[in-house]
Amino acid sequence: MPTAKAPQPKVVIYGNDVCAYCAAARMLFTKKGLLFDDIIISGDDERSEEMLRLSGSQSVPQIFINDRLIGGFDELCALDKGGDLDRLIGQ
Repeated sequence: MPTAKAPQPKVVIYGNDVCAYCAAARMLFTKKGLLFDDIIISGDDERSEEMLRLSGSQSVPQIFINDRLIGGFDELCALDKGGDLDRLIGQ
């Protein structure tokens, strides 16, 4: 009997077009086959304020999985290297 696949986690990346760490986070989620909301804050005061309110930080990227703040790319990498990211996203 086939097993049910875990539902796709909700992944949101707040970033901009020129940030290498934002691009690396996008590539990591793409490599893992995950869809994500890519919110570009460049020139968008409303989105910038939203990111600051939700994360408490003005640096990019700010990454959320299932509405849980992960932090930036360093925190995402630490989760991935420790195997916790795969558990968090249900892989």
